[in-house]
Amino acid sequence: ATHTTTGRRVLVVDDELLVRWSLCETLSDRGYTVLEAEDGKGAVRTLADATELPDVVLLDFRLPDSKDLNLLERIISMVPEGRVILMTAYGTPELANEALERGAFKVLYKPFEMQEVTSLVA
Repeated sequence: ATHTTTGRRVLVVDDELLVRWSLCETLSDRGYTVLEAEDGKGAVRTLADATELPDVVLLDFRLPDSKDLNLLERIISMVPEGRVILMTAYGTPELANEALERGAFKVLYKPFEMQEVTSLVA
């Protein structure tokens, strides 16, 4: 059951249950409709099935089925109006630059403060 508020949808893609859970909880508490996926395939499927696309996608860089920036590009192409924020614990300046060149809105380094995420999403 998702209640729809226009312009307030977020997709959280992370294979770490705890990270995903805390992001979902935090964003739901702030009134966002939150979708979640634990891997690249799930993220693509969720976007393909969504009646309304998310405005923001929080995408973990390293997923069981994704180790490069191709998933980022694919998701960006699926949410042309949205913003995709890449989350990474393995970030190098090179990775961040390439992600931004490929269209990421921002690169967020883990571990991050929830406050950082919520203001970024907002």
